Amino acid sequence: MAAELVEAKNMVMSFRVSDLQMLLGFVGRSKSGLKHELVTRALQLVQFDCSPEVFKKIKELYETRYSKKSSEVAPPPPPQQQQQPPQPRAEALPLHSSYDRGSAVARTLPTPNIDYPALYGKYLNGLGRLPPKVAKPEVRLVKLPFYTTLDELLKPTELVPQNNEKLQESPCIFALTPRQVELIRNSRELQPGVKSVQVVLRICYTDTSSPQEDQYPPNIAVKVNHSYCSVPGYYPSNKPGVEPKRPCRPINLTHLMYLSAATNRITVTWGNYGKSYSVGLYLVRQMTSAELLQRLKTIGIKHPELCKALVKEKLRLDPDSEIATTGVRVSLICPLVKMRLSVPCRAETCAHLQCFDAVFYLQMNEKKPTWMCPVCDKPAPYDQLIIDGLLSKILTECEDADEIEYLVDGSWCPIRAEKERSCSPQCPILVLGSSDVNGLLPPPAGNGENGKAPADVVDLTLDSSSSEEEEEEDEEEDDDDEGPQPKRRCSYEKGLVSAC
Repeated sequence: MAAELVEAKNMVMSFRVSDLQMLLGFVGRSKSGLKHELVTRALQLVQFDCSPEVFKKIKELYETRYSKKSSEVAPPPPPQQQQQPPQPRAEALPLHSSYDRGSAVARTLPTPNIDYPALYGKYLNGLGRLPPKVAKPEVRLVKLPFYTTLDELLKPTELVPQNNEKLQESPCIFALTPRQVELIRNSRELQPGVKSVQVVLRICYTDTSSPQEDQYPPNIAVKVNHSYCSVPGYYPSNKPGVEPKRPCRPINLTHLMYLSAATNRITVTWGNYGKSYSVGLYLVRQMTSAELLQRLKTIGIKHPELCKALVKEKLRLDPDSEIATTGVRVSLICPLVKMRLSVPCRAETCAHLQCFDAVFYLQMNEKKPTWMCPVCDKPAPYDQLIIDGLLSKILTECEDADEIEYLVDGSWCPIRAEKERSCSPQCPILVLGSSDVNGLLPPPAGNGENGKAPADVVDLTLDSSSSEEEEEEDEEEDDDDEGPQPKRRCSYEKGLVSAC
């Protein structure tokens, strides 16, 4: 088996850049980089992830390269030999010029006779079988706003159980290129010990129908080289009967990896309970909410005139409707934090004109990503966010109101809260403890001092029964003198003095 691996490595070392790229692309590895990087990656593939399909592809590329070479340099056969049947020849191919210093054994390679099933079982990584040549739908993961993918180190590959045990282990071995190592080392720190350029592990359901969100299998544990990596825990649930939720997000492996040409070994421990999961490795750059806000301000502002046209469209009278909408109110207060809007935004898919503050929205999703609109509770992903240019302009022009109203012509007017009315001279004076029999001070015949009529005063010490009897007596007297009169409900409607 060791001799067969050596022969496979020698065949790989004879490949040109195009052959190496075809081989790496066949197994889903990165095809970028210089030739020595591609050779290193291909040799690691042969050593640690060698399957029958890989050997078959190597042999196919090797034979293709040999046939092209032989057709270019082989002289035409003599006439007397053209009618003879072709004789079998040993497959031999000079190594590439950059490897001409190799041994003589490497210069002539017989056709490898490999026990494919045994080799497949021994060198399989445990991350699932390589796909056949027939094109199959691939597992795709959703794009995460806070992570910009720089390289795909391992395509989403299914976790395949190796036995009937409930707890399974799946190893993966890979190495970083010098360029990738430099990107990590030269990146800034988001916080002490956490680089912005990271190698992350993402896990999702094995479902090719649509892009998948991150989803952890039960009993998950991730070991990088010789240390276990921390995985986000469960959110506690205060509601009875509700299972706690776990925030599923990319797992940062960078701080436990060898930032050199050495190979890194990742072991994923997972619970096999019927559902199928896939894992992928990516080199990413993690973004902050401030960077996403700056990007949104650069490319996500909707022109005020377009926003004005949207207002007109929403307020346009529907011919089939019997109710005409003359305006719509929009609050200048963010529904998330109950503070005045600074960067008003909403999703393009939202049907409402109400906005929320982009600053707080991005900060909240940075800590706990949900990407749900706080106004209509519908999905509002980052790629669909827009900044309302019209409302941004209104916020600068209207600083003394917390609400506005859009009118049918696209214009707007502020709605200011009514201030509490100050005490006016018409407020009555309440006198407590008066001993007047009728409960009201008798009005004088003439005006009081300064020509003003004195105020009627109500005595609140009398009970309701005595007041009702006195009112009936007053009505009888009025009826005898002037006939029927309207009942006087309140004796202090006019001419009263302020209580302030």
